[in-house]
Amino acid sequence: MNEQLPDLKQPRHPAKAVRGATRDDRVYAHVFEAILEQRLAPGTRLSEEGLGEIFGVSRTVIRRALSRLAHEGVVALRPNRGAIVASPSVAEARQVCLARRLVERAVTELAVEHATEAHLAELRQLVTDEHQCFDRGDRGAGLRLSGEFHLKLAEAAGNQPLISFQRSLVSQTSLIIALYESGERNHCSFNEHTALIDAIESRNAEQAVALMMSHMDHIDAKLDFQAKPAPGLQEVFSKVKGL
Repeated sequence: MNEQLPDLKQPRHPAKAVRGATRDDRVYAHVFEAILEQRLAPGTRLSEEGLGEIFGVSRTVIRRALSRLAHEGVVALRPNRGAIVASPSVAEARQVCLARRLVERAVTELAVEHATEAHLAELRQLVTDEHQCFDRGDRGAGLRLSGEFHLKLAEAAGNQPLISFQRSLVSQTSLIIALYESGERNHCSFNEHTALIDAIESRNAEQAVALMMSHMDHIDAKLDFQAKPAPGLQEVFSKVKGL
């Protein structure tokens, strides 16, 4: 029996159509979007057969899409056991958070130099949409738009390797938040995003970087890496002496 997956075929905000996109491009886009919206939780099994039925494509197409997602660190491919949504360990999560800080600093500095009026307008629209989503209680879409803000900022920076790296880091951060976020799930990132856009528009690199680092501090502060992990088999059956 196939495991039930969230509705990936028709998400609340359909994956953007890309001219010339292949079928595996589209599958990749839908799964990536579902991860950003936290509709696909860490550890979810991604059955090739089940996904193939959902999207109406062959397992070969699914396999190519999953391979791309695995390359970005958000899917784990397990030999002979299939694919699952990645579940970053505490050590892996800390590494991602550090890498994200370094990339965001570089992206912000470059965006101050290269962001156009069109880029700034797109960023402001994303902030507006993000705010509206949280106001109406659509947290998943709000989280996705928050992530898309950082991807659009990387595009404004005009450095292709950073765009690719940022895409991986943003999606991994979504998984980390799903696993380790503690306390109230209130989000005010749209206010911080607006202040950041203003600093970039004024070409104030020092202020923009300071705002970005403060934004990263707030994200990190919501993560609890001290939470006790779920017990493993050895711990669960520690009192069993043998049968």
